[in-house]
Amino acid sequence: MLLIGVYLAGLAQAQPRGVARSKRFLDSLQRDTFHYFWDLGDNPHGLIPDRYPTPSFASIAATGFGLTAYIVGVERGYITRQQAAERTLRTLRFFHTAPQSTEAKGVTGHRGFFYHFLDMKTGHRFKQVELSTIDTALLLAGMLSSQTYFNQNSPVEKEIRMLVDRIYRRVDWNWMQVRKPLVSMGWHPETGFIRSDWKGYNEGMLLYVLSLASPTHPVEPAAWGAWTATYAWNEFQGFSHVNFDPLFGHQYSHIWIDFRNIQDAYMRQKGLDYFENSRRATLANRAYCLANPGKFTGYESDSWGLTACDGPKDTLIDGRAFYSYRARGAAATQIVDDGTIAPTAAGGSMPFTPEESIRALQWMKYRYGKKLYGPYGFKDAFNLTYPGQWFGKDYLGIDSGPILLMTENYRTNLIWNLMLRNPTLRRGLLRAGFRGGWLRS
Repeated sequence: MLLIGVYLAGLAQAQPRGVARSKRFLDSLQRDTFHYFWDLGDNPHGLIPDRYPTPSFASIAATGFGLTAYIVGVERGYITRQQAAERTLRTLRFFHTAPQSTEAKGVTGHRGFFYHFLDMKTGHRFKQVELSTIDTALLLAGMLSSQTYFNQNSPVEKEIRMLVDRIYRRVDWNWMQVRKPLVSMGWHPETGFIRSDWKGYNEGMLLYVLSLASPTHPVEPAAWGAWTATYAWNEFQGFSHVNFDPLFGHQYSHIWIDFRNIQDAYMRQKGLDYFENSRRATLANRAYCLANPGKFTGYESDSWGLTACDGPKDTLIDGRAFYSYRARGAAATQIVDDGTIAPTAAGGSMPFTPEESIRALQWMKYRYGKKLYGPYGFKDAFNLTYPGQWFGKDYLGIDSGPILLMTENYRTNLIWNLMLRNPTLRRGLLRAGFRGGWLRS
């Protein structure tokens, strides 16, 4: 637990004044949420299910969150370094040897990419899901954190570093550039490439950093400029920023990359950084909820947060639309709101808005108790406007991950400081034109 020890000494000075601090609350939140990944990842392939307790396929993105979660588990004393290394190695060995080809069945990926969802038992493609570029990127980010953290000379840790390097090197980003210089969202063996590319600000920022950094199949630096050229800069709820309506798009890339005080050409022109952009997006999302133009029940100063999450049902009741799983959000570009609040919206934004986020999570836990909070932390979402009130029964890996990991970044900078040492992320950021801050060292 050496990394946390370095950071805790200055923690009190690092926290802004007025933050609703609750060490006991954050300790239990992280411990409970960690066990989603540790308990449910204990299977032959080391895969993390998309959700629980509903029977589920595996999510490669949730598995990426899980690999980084194990590092937090070691540093927090939940598990030993040896336990984390062995579980990590199990996962990496699976992805390294899993079959890849153009076949529609019986494979895990193709051209270095992996399918969005995998069967928990076989590890093969689940039904007809896409070969996903962004979910592969999230998995790779978790792998790269493992590569950096497990830096000792034991056979297990050496193999971890070697396997991550091999898995990352074989990803053929150029093959996914159907409409250069942008990167496609994915591919199906039945129909070919998805017609949509990664553009317009969203979670794809991480994907472009990793594709630029590839030592074998890198995209050209022009890809970053083409990506930022599609941004939508607008004012929403009094905050000028690059808009994207669900908050997860302002959170995911920041789990592994510390964007404070580093800028690309786009942000230099705007006079801010992506961290500040996410802070503004979070505050705008909260301000929208407080304004509550849809007059939904339960929107309050400490009960807010719109992002992709489960919901009650796809239905129309008394002229009001409700949705099941949907990318909810609020921005100048689009509003998708049916009264469903997701704790991950506040939790994943904790470093950006610590006071507002911690108070919201505390309020939600103690106000709704077991209906919203269980053995693995926060269940996915709730909707008080839906007839009879709706509380989700499942935990979702891609929503629990940001809560755990961004809480750790807020408290200790653990993942951010770890990834400062990762040459892959540094190379990708420099090729994208980022300068300043920690990139100077």
